[in-house]
Amino acid sequence: MKNNDLNKGITLTALGSFWWGVIGVIYFKYISFAGHIEVVIHRSVWTSLTLIISTFYFSKWNIFFNIIKNSKNLITLFFSGLLIFTNWAVWIYAISNNQIIDASLGYFIMPILSIFLGFIFFKEKLNTKRIISIILVLVSIIFLIFTNFKAIPWVGLTVALSWGFYNLLRKKINVDTDVGLLIESLFILPFALVGFYLITQNGLNDFTFSNPSLMFLLLLAGPMTVIPLFLYIKGVELCGLGTTGMIFYITPTFQFILGFFYYNEPFSITELVSFILIWIAVFIYLKDLYENN
Repeated sequence: MKNNDLNKGITLTALGSFWWGVIGVIYFKYISFAGHIEVVIHRSVWTSLTLIISTFYFSKWNIFFNIIKNSKNLITLFFSGLLIFTNWAVWIYAISNNQIIDASLGYFIMPILSIFLGFIFFKEKLNTKRIISIILVLVSIIFLIFTNFKAIPWVGLTVALSWGFYNLLRKKINVDTDVGLLIESLFILPFALVGFYLITQNGLNDFTFSNPSLMFLLLLAGPMTVIPLFLYIKGVELCGLGTTGMIFYITPTFQFILGFFYYNEPFSITELVSFILIWIAVFIYLKDLYENN
C-alpha cells in the first residue's frame, strides 16, 4: 500500500467519522424541533433521492440492475433495509430526547459486537484480547441492567444490535455499499411516503411550501446521511478495515463529548462505571487491531 493512499484513506475516514460524530449530531439535533418521526421520514426520503442522483453521477446503474437480478440479494437488502431504518429511527429518537450519550454507547460496543457476530456466523477466530473485549462489554451491559432496573439501556443496545446485524447481512452478500443503500432506501421509501402523507393530513408536518428555508433544511437530511458514508467507504478502500476500524471511534467519542459537555445530558455514576468497562474493552480491541493490522 502506498503511503499516499494510506494517508488519503486515513484523512477521508477521519472526515467521515467526524461528520457522523459532530456535524451529523448538531444538524439532527437542530432540526429535532420537527419531531423525530418527521425527521426520520425526511431522512429516508431525501437519502433515496440523493442516492439516485449519485448513482446517475457515478454511472452505477449497471451495478444496481445486476444486484436486483439476484433474488437472494433483494431479500437480504429488504431485511438490512429494515435494520438501517431501525438504526436511523432510534438514533434520531435519541438525539431528539437528550440521549446522545446512550446512542454513543451503541457505537462504542458495535465493533466488538461485530467480532462476536463474526465468530457466530462466519466462524471467525477469536484471540484472547477479543474474547476479553467481548466479556467486558457483556459485563458492562449486565451491570447497567442490574443496577438500574428502570432504565435498561435500550437505545444503546438497539443502535448496536441494528448496526451490527446490518453489517452482518451486508457482509453475507457483499454488494456495492452505496448502491446497496439505495436499494434499501427504496424499500423504505413507500412506508416513508405513507407516513409523510398521514402526518400532513393531520396537520403535524413542519415541511411546507410556505416555508422554503425550512424545507431546504429538512431536505439536507439526505446529503447529511450520504456524504459521510461516501467519505468513509473511500477511506476503507484506500487504507483497509483494520485502520478504519480504529478511526471509527472518532464518531462515538465526539457524540459522547457533545452529549455531556455541550448538551449537558445527565450521566450517572452507574453509567460512568459501565462506560469505563467499555472503554477498557475498546482499548484492548484497538490494541489488537493495531498489532494485527
